[in-house]
Amino acid sequence: MISVSALLSSSTHRSFRLTTANGHSPMNPLLLGRCVIGGILMGLANLVPGISGGTMLLAAGVYPTFVESVAAATTLSRKLQPWLLLAFIAIPAVLAIGLLAGPVKDFVLEHRWIAYSLFIGLTLGGAPTLWRMLKPMPARAGIAALVAFVAMVVLAILQESQPASSTGEGGLGGLFVAGFAGAAAMVLPGVSGGYLLLVLGQYLPVLDAIDAFKESIRSGETTLMLQAAWPLVSIGLGVLLGVSLVSNIMRWLLKRHREVTLGALLGFLLGAVAGLWPFREAVPPELNDTIRGVKLEHEEAVQAARQADERKYWLTESYQPSAGQIGLSLLLVIGGGIGSLLVGRLGGDDEDDEASESKSDPAC
Repeated sequence: MISVSALLSSSTHRSFRLTTANGHSPMNPLLLGRCVIGGILMGLANLVPGISGGTMLLAAGVYPTFVESVAAATTLSRKLQPWLLLAFIAIPAVLAIGLLAGPVKDFVLEHRWIAYSLFIGLTLGGAPTLWRMLKPMPARAGIAALVAFVAMVVLAILQESQPASSTGEGGLGGLFVAGFAGAAAMVLPGVSGGYLLLVLGQYLPVLDAIDAFKESIRSGETTLMLQAAWPLVSIGLGVLLGVSLVSNIMRWLLKRHREVTLGALLGFLLGAVAGLWPFREAVPPELNDTIRGVKLEHEEAVQAARQADERKYWLTESYQPSAGQIGLSLLLVIGGGIGSLLVGRLGGDDEDDEASESKSDPAC
């Protein structure tokens, strides 16, 4: 049997040990702790505009573990370990979203520069983990890293300069595609699911489907709930397919083209910082601005968009920070980086015999 460490370890980095070749090695409890932290960061990332959950998993050093576990689960593996690892990531992520959604969103709206400075540090702190897995970096991995980095910078520029329009129909087919794309973005580091939905014109249809289901529950009418559930079923099927397909593709890439794939992941990780510039502030919308994918063509629409509960959807613009803000921002970046490095070291010491086994496995 091919172990995860055989796919992802090297003589200088052996953090992702799940099983030995005979499948009987116990899981490292520190690795489980790292999975929990990665899950929490992933959940928080989904609450912060422009931040990818996949990037946070990379920063925590559990991205390959997540991909391998999801891929194993989609093949209905009978082994307990991939299911357990997936649960140790997914459950904290869901709890973080459910319990911290309000406070985190309010904090980001009121203190964006603090939150984004911290996320920059958390993101950059994951780079040494990938670097150790690549060291010494071959030329092809360096090229992959450069291409991925440039792609992320371009995407960040597009997100800021070209607001997407909401032109989707919101049909079951479109919602299925939206679920697939959003899930794929969750797995791929550096890609914001919200922006991808805007590009596809499905941002508002997805929100409308969720709101319609909430209203049907409040009404208590079974017929309305069944009607409102169909769009969510379509989205859910897209999510399942997206996570399954992309995870299996990433597992195949990590197995067959490990160095190039890790190089690209390093580029995605570093390039993701381009979209996290902290010194931006929300500005009230004006006539002809595009908010949530809708162009504000009437004054009534502008006034509605200026309501306090709509502030999270406002466009942002850069401002000149004070010296104190710059200094504290740097401290937060350093602190976040140190925290991410410490998380990446949890469960990072595997036995030498496992490393020897990885190097001798012909499948790696």
